Amino acid sequence: NIVLFGERLFHGDWAGAVKYLFPILAFALGVLVAQVMRHRIRDRRGMHWRQLVLMVEMLLLLAVGLMPETWNAPANAAVSFACALQVQAFRKVNGYAYASTMCIGNLRSGMEALEAYLRTRDKPVLRAALQYFAVILLFMVGAGLGSIISPWLGIRAIWVCCVWLMISFGLMLIKPQE
Repeated sequence: NIVLFGERLFHGDWAGAVKYLFPILAFALGVLVAQVMRHRIRDRRGMHWRQLVLMVEMLLLLAVGLMPETWNAPANAAVSFACALQVQAFRKVNGYAYASTMCIGNLRSGMEALEAYLRTRDKPVLRAALQYFAVILLFMVGAGLGSIISPWLGIRAIWVCCVWLMISFGLMLIKPQE
């Protein structure tokens, strides 16, 4: 969106630029809200702040699935906001930095870890590489499923994301064994 916003501005298409400005602002606001949630809820007992982020994401995506096509701009902004919440809240998994809404950074990190393993034969480094590749595989499966179900469900296909978010929420309830 930032590139498209800049492109529109450069060509003097102010109306077109504004179309991309709202999702960018929604993303920025999502990062801010995630940080506020983190600092306000972090030390409370009961629900972890990341679980609250997942709940907010689910509600937003459920709402987007109910929006008519004439509301594409607000839907896009809501999805940008939800993406920002996720990116900010889930920056690491098992101590490794991840991009939870895109693959290219994970591919770079996975290949870097693979190269380090090939050089050192350090098993934990291989596990890190395999974790990155597993995340990428999940992205691919999700994209494939989305392309299959979208023609049938249309915008409501976004609700499948809510199922994955609910599963993630449930997994966060499991206490790690010591």
